[in-house]
Amino acid sequence: MPRVPVHTIGDAPQAARDTLSGLAARLGRVFNIHGEMAHAPVVLAVYAGMQAAIAEHGSFDARTREAIALAVGAVDGCGYCQAAHTASARKAGLDLEQTIAIRADRAEFDPKLGALLAVARQVAGQVGEVDDATWKHALEAGWTDTELTELFAHVAVNLYTNYFNHYVGTELDLPPAPDLS
Repeated sequence: MPRVPVHTIGDAPQAARDTLSGLAARLGRVFNIHGEMAHAPVVLAVYAGMQAAIAEHGSFDARTREAIALAVGAVDGCGYCQAAHTASARKAGLDLEQTIAIRADRAEFDPKLGALLAVARQVAGQVGEVDDATWKHALEAGWTDTELTELFAHVAVNLYTNYFNHYVGTELDLPPAPDLS
């Protein structure tokens, strides 16, 4: 059971309504995570600000962004984000088997992407620490140091949502991601 209410646009605090309305327009509805974030408007504003910065300044395509989200969600054990990003990743061009492979740390189908995801997994799983060999492997796979720096923003926004879901107990309001077993 969630620890905070899931707001609609109509009952959300006034300071969150425009942001919540914009998300609903873009995504087709108010998802539980966003309705809960609206309970404290600053939480929703931080999330929306991070997403806006990535949209305006980021260079990764949708497929790469969704792969990062799947990898980080798997490291953090966030069922909600794994479900949401499995659906988004499918729309971005990954097939179901690839989404499962990414979550299971088996992205051999795309070695360059796999090298990037190895960095993302270490950032998420080792409180920001990435060993030199993993960083070097990503560079050798074709990522630039600028792209690896940008990766930090993508990991951060996913940590934010994963931790928030754990923190407030967000209930799933979309189909779950397939089991990895």
